[in-house]
Amino acid sequence: MVKTVFSKGKIVAKTGNEVMAEAMRQIAPDVVAAYPITPATEIVQIFSQFVADGKVPTEFVAVESEHSAMSATIAASVAGARAMTGTSSQGLAYMWEMLYIAAGLRLPIVMAEVNRALSAPINIHGDQSDTMGARDAGWIQIYSENSQEAYDNMIQAVRIAEASKLPTMVTTDGFIISHCMEVAEVYPDADVKEFVGEYKPERALLDYKRPFTLGAIDLQDFYFEHRFQLAQAMRDSKKIILDVASDFKKKFGREYSFYEKYQMDDAEVAIVTIGSAAGTTKVVIDELRKKGIKAGLIKIRVYRPFPAEEIAKDLSKVKAFAVLDRADSCSGTFAPVYLDVVAALYANCASAPKSENYVYGLGGREISMEHIEEVYMKLDAIAKGIKKASTQLEYINVRIK
Repeated sequence: MVKTVFSKGKIVAKTGNEVMAEAMRQIAPDVVAAYPITPATEIVQIFSQFVADGKVPTEFVAVESEHSAMSATIAASVAGARAMTGTSSQGLAYMWEMLYIAAGLRLPIVMAEVNRALSAPINIHGDQSDTMGARDAGWIQIYSENSQEAYDNMIQAVRIAEASKLPTMVTTDGFIISHCMEVAEVYPDADVKEFVGEYKPERALLDYKRPFTLGAIDLQDFYFEHRFQLAQAMRDSKKIILDVASDFKKKFGREYSFYEKYQMDDAEVAIVTIGSAAGTTKVVIDELRKKGIKAGLIKIRVYRPFPAEEIAKDLSKVKAFAVLDRADSCSGTFAPVYLDVVAALYANCASAPKSENYVYGLGGREISMEHIEEVYMKLDAIAKGIKKASTQLEYINVRIK
């Protein structure tokens, strides 16, 4: 978890949706365009009430679809506004075309995204198939374990997006974080406003004294170079993310990085995962440590840009690890996060530890402490040479037959 060095704010009990809406109120963007979708509806619903009550000077645009929401947010951003939106699942999928445009135009849009399964079959509960499907759209992706991280990530995302000129999404697991109430520290409005600062776009279409072309056709003569620039901006954003995290720690006392290491200093076996399951995993680790099993955790916070070299360095020290994915790539091989982790190890390590890949929690299916303990016990047996690592993707708590 994040480390509290000192407290400047107010301790409250709020859901993930409530704290994300609260962060948006404190950020006070110029424009928010959104369309409701479960389980993210509350974020923009609460924020729209802030607007209606005169608590934030934002132009709120209630559009007719998620595609229109992203289109309107893009229009506001190119006009020179600090623009934000929120969505989930099918809504994110409906934005697909516009996600690539927002990134390609290098617009610092911030999105509050609540992870939810993609249909079909229709399901409103949490897994990460929606954002995993958008992982290569050119958006920075920041994941949250709990409400506190969702709130802190939203505040940091504004500066990250504007410094990198890349759209940034902050996610929470649907219902598990979005609708569950937790204790969180909310900072004073003035401190948040000071941290995010005033938005001063480098250029804007409404600045008629400095006209420029935006969104022109870009064929084989320049398209490749512009896509390379987008990819390079993603690589360069790693330093920006760490710089913003450093400033955030100085201002608010909480420490963030690309990922969190829990009991990894002497770990022999480890799990890599994203989101709310990390909290349950930490409890299991504490119990296993009492039994002499040196278990550890890497909880990925920043998935795009992917911190390949850093993760490879930390994982190379263990004897065996497993990646728990809350999405299935349907590739016939392995799941998204595992593929990135293994590629990182292959590219950066002379020899890599044994590894396994599990998919869990699709459509909101429960994962228990017992399930996670089973993974660790198998990893321990692999590390000791008692068992061999699986060569195929495995599934936790699914009825195969």
